[in-house]
Amino acid sequence: MNMAYWIWYPGDWEVWLHEKISVQREMRGAIYPPFWRLDRHYSSVIYKYKYVIDQPEMIDIVADGTFAAFLDGRDNYRTNQGQLRLPAGEHELTITVYNRVNVPAIYVSGETVFSNDQWQVSCYDQNWHTVGNWKKEFNTSEKMPSLFRLPRKLEEPITVDRRSDSIFIDFGKEMFGYLQLEKVKGEGELTIYYGESVEEAEDKENCILVDKIAFSDDEESMMLEKSRAFRYVQIVPSEKIIEIGNVHLQYEYLPVENRSYFQSSDSLLNQIWETSLYTLHLNTREFFYDGIKRDRWVWSGDAYQSFLMDYYSFFDCDVVKRTLTALRGKDPVVMHINTILDYSLYWFIGIYDYYMYSGDLEFVKSQYDRMISLMDFCLARRNENSMMEGIENDWVFVDWADIDNRGEVSTIQILLCRSLQTMALVAELLEDEERKIFYENEAEMLKDKIMETFWDEEKGGLIHHRVNNQRNEKITKYPNIFALSFGYFTDLQKEKVKQQVMLNPQVQAIKTPYMRFFELAALCEVGEHSFVLDEISAYWGGMLKLGATTFWEEYDPQLSGKDHLKMYDMPYGKSLCHAWGASPIYLIGKYFLGVRPLSPGYHTFAVEPHLGGLKWFKGTIPIGQGEVEIHMNHEQIKVRTTSGAGILKYEKDGKPFEVTIPNDSTWLHVNLV
Repeated sequence: MNMAYWIWYPGDWEVWLHEKISVQREMRGAIYPPFWRLDRHYSSVIYKYKYVIDQPEMIDIVADGTFAAFLDGRDNYRTNQGQLRLPAGEHELTITVYNRVNVPAIYVSGETVFSNDQWQVSCYDQNWHTVGNWKKEFNTSEKMPSLFRLPRKLEEPITVDRRSDSIFIDFGKEMFGYLQLEKVKGEGELTIYYGESVEEAEDKENCILVDKIAFSDDEESMMLEKSRAFRYVQIVPSEKIIEIGNVHLQYEYLPVENRSYFQSSDSLLNQIWETSLYTLHLNTREFFYDGIKRDRWVWSGDAYQSFLMDYYSFFDCDVVKRTLTALRGKDPVVMHINTILDYSLYWFIGIYDYYMYSGDLEFVKSQYDRMISLMDFCLARRNENSMMEGIENDWVFVDWADIDNRGEVSTIQILLCRSLQTMALVAELLEDEERKIFYENEAEMLKDKIMETFWDEEKGGLIHHRVNNQRNEKITKYPNIFALSFGYFTDLQKEKVKQQVMLNPQVQAIKTPYMRFFELAALCEVGEHSFVLDEISAYWGGMLKLGATTFWEEYDPQLSGKDHLKMYDMPYGKSLCHAWGASPIYLIGKYFLGVRPLSPGYHTFAVEPHLGGLKWFKGTIPIGQGEVEIHMNHEQIKVRTTSGAGILKYEKDGKPFEVTIPNDSTWLHVNLV
């Protein structure tokens, strides 16, 4: 049966789309491109497919670009016609395509010969690869990959204030899309000021997003060309514009399905859950964005957290794969991803997490060569102690905080160790025994060196860094957070770190929702669910009390008024809709509802629920194609699932128990009293 779909050089469509969206950031009309290399698709590629047919067959060829098709390498068969008669027998069909602007993709349709993942492609470098595709999306000849657009729907404002000199509009919550103006009468210019806050939309001098639109005819209606993120809009007409009709929004979105559910005895926590979902959805687009107003870029550290939140909400694997592919880009590797040393390491860890949650070995295989070349780059930048430190133009980030990241930062070594473990696991999956052994040995040696170099028994944790072989004795939470999460401590060390570092008010506090994601997850790993629940309520609840409809890039409860909007030396520099602000999705899904895979693709999984101070909760978490539903109060736990081999873990009378969960959607009841 003919099941044709568009095919291209693997990764090129994602790279092309990434370049396209990465240059859409603006500040007051000025372009603000990323400060890292943007890779491009190959403009000239060649496809080949070997076929065997008993009788001649007609095929239709559609290409995005100029093409030529020929058989068995013989130019006397070469044609650029859209229809080609294939002779019977065993032959090799070859199609060359050139397109400088868009990805040179093809769609071939015949009764038995058609474009699918059995084709190979080369960029003329003497290497052949299995083609790339998004067959669920691009499966008709008309649905050309270069025509990809996210869907839109009409949204109306909740208030329109027609002032003497402007129109001030409130859409009720954070939005993303294209402003649409109806029935503009007169000639002249409209200046449009967008704001995530009232203050920003009203501040004509400092508002970040501004559009100027010229009108020349009465009764003109139009949709603006550029997408914007905002809640509030101020439209200021010139004197010759005498009337503006209705103002709408063409809301643009990725049509993902929310497959999760959560309700509890705490109404504030329920609101935090819903607001987190909306925040994540707004930033889940062609790729996972960091924030929809200011950067609109794909950052590896931000995306890593979005992947994990996605597994506990939408479970949309396609956007994860698109983002991982776009972030990695093309060889040769000449800089770290986003220029940030730690962001290269998050990319590795994200690959294996994706495999554990999805079970998608084919995607992991498709990334293996790129994993090897990026790891070679990382390992070549180690110092004489076999540790990574920032050199040349590397940015060692860790977090937005007042910390010294010179020299050998312990957090970086832990992320490198985990990345090496990831490489060993993937090498084993692909039966690359030589590399598996190499990566295992490197990871084990580094792990030993980390504990030997940075562990401080008296302080009860890992120190922050060492410079020129001299230890700085400052303890920070960062390395201890990751060592806890990755299981690098003994039970005795865990308890020390918990008491002397994680719960110690004398240790530098975490400021950003970005690192709070990791901090609160690590605290759940050591059983501090009640503490984490209080922190979620105070921190994310604090933003809601200030009127947030999405969660922010950063929140400091000590600030007040317009100071909450400041960041990066700009009065409205802070993103008020930032993907990493949605971390309660992950915390609630993994540590309160307690769902996690034990083997790839949730073939086996654990449910280990914790009330954490709640009276009751109920929720649903996607597990691959199925789902697991959990109800819990102080008296009982109820669990049911539609697939996989699940284990319910719980405590009763201070003793641990495990019970197998039926996978036929029948409820498992466990009494706790």
